[in-house]
Amino acid sequence: MSMIHPIILSGGSGTRLWPRSRRSYPKPFLPLLGDRTLFQQALDRVSDTASFAQPMIVAGEAHTRFITEQAGQHRLVVEPAAKNTAPAIALAASLLPREAIMLVCPSDHHIADEAAFLAGAKKAASLAADGNLVSFGIAPDRPATGYGYIKLGNALGDGHRIERFVEKPDLDRAREFLASGDYVWNGGIFAFQAGTFLDELAKHRPEMAKAVAASVEGGSWTDGRFDPDAGHFGAIAGESVDYAVMENTAQAAVVAADMGWSDIGDWNALFEARAAQGGGENVVSGPAEVKSAKSVMIDTDGPRVSLVGFDNAIVVVDGDEILVLNRDHAQEVGKLDGAANQ
Repeated sequence: MSMIHPIILSGGSGTRLWPRSRRSYPKPFLPLLGDRTLFQQALDRVSDTASFAQPMIVAGEAHTRFITEQAGQHRLVVEPAAKNTAPAIALAASLLPREAIMLVCPSDHHIADEAAFLAGAKKAASLAADGNLVSFGIAPDRPATGYGYIKLGNALGDGHRIERFVEKPDLDRAREFLASGDYVWNGGIFAFQAGTFLDELAKHRPEMAKAVAASVEGGSWTDGRFDPDAGHFGAIAGESVDYAVMENTAQAAVVAADMGWSDIGDWNALFEARAAQGGGENVVSGPAEVKSAKSVMIDTDGPRVSLVGFDNAIVVVDGDEILVLNRDHAQEVGKLDGAANQ
C-alpha cells in the first residue's frame, strides 16, 4: 500500500457550540474531549509515519494562528476565501502527485476507536487505488435525524458501491433506514487519488476546476505555506464535495466503519461523546452540583452552577455568557443572536 496523504480541513466557526466555540476561538481548536483539541486529535490519528505522509492542512487565514500553535510538522494551504469543501479539497489535490492517495478528514470530528478508523482508512485507500472515490460510512446505532445517509449498493472489495445519498431524514424514515441495515451515516471523510478527484471535478464542475487550477498556478509556497491566487479563487462558486462530485460520479464507493464517530455538531452530540467516555448519566465540567436530575451536562469555566430537579438539560457558562437548553433543541443554538451575530 502506498503512503496515504492526510488532508485536514479546518473551516467554519462551530456556532452550534456557542458560547464555548466562537469565531474568535472556534470548535476545532478547543479541548472539548480530553486535553488535546479536536484538531490535534485529528492529527494524532494520522501520525504513524509508516502509513501516512506529512499532513496537509487546508484552512482560512483566521485559523492559521491556532494551527501554528497546535500542529507539529505539516504543510499549510491557506484559502483566500471560504468556498466550502469541494474547492478546498481540489486545492490540496492540485498540490499532490496525481497518483497520491488522499485521506480527507475534518478537523473537528471525534473518533473514539482509533484502531477501527485506521482499519477503515486502509480499506478506503485500497479502493481509492483502484480509481474509486470513497466515502466513510458510519455504522448507525440509532435513528439519527441530524446526519445524511448513504444507501449501500453492490459489494466492492472491502466496501460497497454507493446506491444513493440521502438528505437528513425525518424520524420515521431514519427508523426505516436503521431497521433495513442498508444505510450508513455519511461521515464526511473521503479517500481518493488526487488525479481521479480532479478528473471527476473537471467532468462535473468544469468552471470550478478551471478556477482552482488557475489559483494554484498563480499561487506560491513560502516556508511550507501555500497561498493560492486570491482573484481566481475568489471567483469560485462554493459547493460541498458531496454535491459537486460524490453525488454525480459513477465511481462512488463507501467503506463502513464502527469507530465511535461523532461530528460534535452541537451540545447534545458533545454530551453523548463525553457520556460515552465517562459512563455516567450526568456530565459535569467545572464547579457544579446536580441533584434529582438525569441526562444533564454542565460545562462552566468559573461560576458555580447548581441544578436541581429537571432532566435532559445542558447548562454552559463561558465568561459573561450563559446558555441553558433542553437537549432535544441543541440544533437551534446556532440561530441564537449571540451565536449568529458574533
